[in-house]
Amino acid sequence: MSAAAVAAVPPSQAVTPRKVIAFTAMVFGMFMAILDIQIVSASLAEIQAGLSASSDEIPWVQTSYLIAEVIMIPLSGLLSRALSTRVLFTASALGFTLMSLMCAQSQTINEMILWRTLQGFVGGAMIPTVFATAFTAFPPSKRSTISPLIGMVATLAPTIGPTAGGYLTDLFSWHWLFLVNVVPGCLVAAAVWSLVDFDKPDWHLLENFDWTGFISMALFLGALEYVLEEGSANDWFNDDAILIAAIVSAASGILFFWRTLRIKYPIVDLTAFTDRNFWTGCLFSFVMGVGLYGLTYLYPVYLSRVRGYSALMIGETMFLTGIVMFFAAPIVGRLSTKMDLRVMMAIGFMGFGLGTYLASGITKDWTFDELVLPQVLRGFSLMMCMVPINNLSLGTLAPQRVKNASGLFNLTRNLGGAVGLAVINTLMNERMDLHLSRFRESIAWGHTKAEEVLTAFATQFQGIGTEADLMALKQMEKIIRREAQVFAMSDVFLALTFLFFALVLMVPLTRKPRPAPAGGGGGGH
Repeated sequence: MSAAAVAAVPPSQAVTPRKVIAFTAMVFGMFMAILDIQIVSASLAEIQAGLSASSDEIPWVQTSYLIAEVIMIPLSGLLSRALSTRVLFTASALGFTLMSLMCAQSQTINEMILWRTLQGFVGGAMIPTVFATAFTAFPPSKRSTISPLIGMVATLAPTIGPTAGGYLTDLFSWHWLFLVNVVPGCLVAAAVWSLVDFDKPDWHLLENFDWTGFISMALFLGALEYVLEEGSANDWFNDDAILIAAIVSAASGILFFWRTLRIKYPIVDLTAFTDRNFWTGCLFSFVMGVGLYGLTYLYPVYLSRVRGYSALMIGETMFLTGIVMFFAAPIVGRLSTKMDLRVMMAIGFMGFGLGTYLASGITKDWTFDELVLPQVLRGFSLMMCMVPINNLSLGTLAPQRVKNASGLFNLTRNLGGAVGLAVINTLMNERMDLHLSRFRESIAWGHTKAEEVLTAFATQFQGIGTEADLMALKQMEKIIRREAQVFAMSDVFLALTFLFFALVLMVPLTRKPRPAPAGGGGGGH
């Protein structure tokens, strides 16, 4: 920076070693909060066995965390302004650490669900607070370094979660999925409390806390998350609980928006959506959530159900994406200072689309080698999308609006992941049923090739006597289901390809931002 530029940076945005260390601690706290979703998902079977939980109960270990987190994320904007970044983040890190310890001590599934709910709620504040700090505590000239850093952490944590979870469970036990947070969590809380002084609290905001708005928002988002998480597994609205949750979400949503738009001090300020770059950025963030969480789910499903990989083997296979992201981050950061951010976004979503198009050629025999190029494209595309989306959405807002907008922005990515997973599961189930019916038509009695294969299987099992024919039929059914699963996954990858390419066409909706002034208060056109 030139001497004039340095002089133009306000004291609140001056870059000091203290601020860098404090922000690094905050980023690590955010990493733990995001990682805790995927690190546990890889070992749900072990947790189920350890707590003697039923197959219906164990999904709540994840669902309870996600519901609580999605409620806290938009609320964090108000709390950050009221309590200050220092108080909110320290309380969040300490609460997350304590709840991690309680999760590890759980003896029953009900205890685990309770502690996971509280863990998701208190930990959820760390994620948007880091994003807000990146755009308010540092000058625009540092965004080419900071934005790739938080982008990499936000996308790397879900990607390496299965690997970390697999290693911890295999080497120690499922308890270490939670115990691993304790020492780092304490260090993060101590560092933030000692070093963070980015802003001052405004306690008067709590005097006008809108409890009606908060309760309606919690019911709206919590019930919506439940519908999205459990809907595909429970036949959607044919299930009474899903139907009731959908009605609660819709009614609460209407009350929340009516309340928020009418009162002077709303629980969440929605006026950020009047900024074109912000609402288009949220749209792109929503679809990026589909790419981030949807593909993090799809590849492991293939590797476990079709290839028969263990959780550890799946993690090792998926780790390639994380490596690509790590090396792409500084490159993308540099590009963000040279290229039009909208062009970077377009390249990112084209890379996503190309990766899923290549993956649509999937067969039952694919191994690590065939998955290399789709994973490389996914890792690079995540960084190419994340950095410009962050900068376009939050980097052009006035500083006083960023804290609140950061919660809404991060919420769209989480909801994108939830909607994406729900649609992917539903589409995969429907396409699998379609392919199963087609396969059954082609192997009905009278088809010579099918009868030859069945006879060959029966010959293999003739040593077990009268059960040989039954075993042959079961073997044939197993092969048919596997092929139907692969065909269904191919269809899903193709559908995602169309989605990502469609987003490329929507990039012109975003306006090219003006260069932000040194004070960081730039605004979109």
